[in-house]
Amino acid sequence: MTNKQGVLIVNLGTPKEPTPVAVKKFLSKFLHDYRVVDLPRIIWCPILHGVIIPLRARRVAKLYSSIWMEEGSPLMVYSVRQARALEEVTGMPVELGMSYGEPSIGGAIDRLLEKGVDKIIVIPLYPQFSSSTVSSVWDSVSRHLQIMKNRYTPSINFINDYADHPAYIEALRASVQASFEANGVPDALLISYHGIPVRFVKEGDRYQERCELTTKLLIEAINMPSLKILMTFQSRFGREPWLTPFTDETIKNLPNEGIKSLHVISPGFASDCLETLEELDEQNREIFMHAGGTSFTYIPALNDKPIHIEMLRQLVNLNRFQG
Repeated sequence: MTNKQGVLIVNLGTPKEPTPVAVKKFLSKFLHDYRVVDLPRIIWCPILHGVIIPLRARRVAKLYSSIWMEEGSPLMVYSVRQARALEEVTGMPVELGMSYGEPSIGGAIDRLLEKGVDKIIVIPLYPQFSSSTVSSVWDSVSRHLQIMKNRYTPSINFINDYADHPAYIEALRASVQASFEANGVPDALLISYHGIPVRFVKEGDRYQERCELTTKLLIEAINMPSLKILMTFQSRFGREPWLTPFTDETIKNLPNEGIKSLHVISPGFASDCLETLEELDEQNREIFMHAGGTSFTYIPALNDKPIHIEMLRQLVNLNRFQG
């Protein structure tokens, strides 16, 4: 027994390159996960491979091209930076795994074990618990522990949520304040979260209440009673009811309500990605300005900001194994 601790941080994943072929491969893995789409496979697979992927791959690849960084996909770039920075400030081995694609969660666990780690702190980079994200990470971790050739099973501390962690709320508040200082206080602040089907909530998913808690604490931290602050949900998919109000529909109506300047933050994303850089900062900006808005500011995700790395360091220290 080495009693050596390590950290596994996990994010969603991304295509390797902004091409239809790479996007098809990524979407196939992502949308095959029963935690994401829980329809019977005999119904879902023909729809996925016969309709959705063929129709969406080229369009989604074009969207990725619009946000691609010189170093690669923004989500991958920032996630790698987070892992490196967290390793530096904790002095512990830190590995990055992706739920879909590379580097895989299983490969990350193997690399930690090769470094002599026998106690792993797992941090899914999803501040608000949802079965479609956090539970999927748990599935992948437990599945790999069952099949790995190494006969030793490490101890696991699994962090399923940090929606109300004080350092997380403070990091969000600081981002909002910095945006206000740089761009002026807007008519309204919109807090947008990724949506999930209403049915998931009815079946016990705590995501909505955890988003509401983050919003409540962030509003208290901002402490600007006169500022209009709204909470919405974005990125709906499919035909069944999803959590409302919808971000795009809300943004479209704001100028008619006298909201001409708007700042938007999406606290559920630890790293900027397609849903923030393209959907929010491009699509929803266009919606707002076309509807009569005059100023739209997207507040970036926490990414690899020092205040975010400090929050992750505190999260690790809080969940260290004792003894």
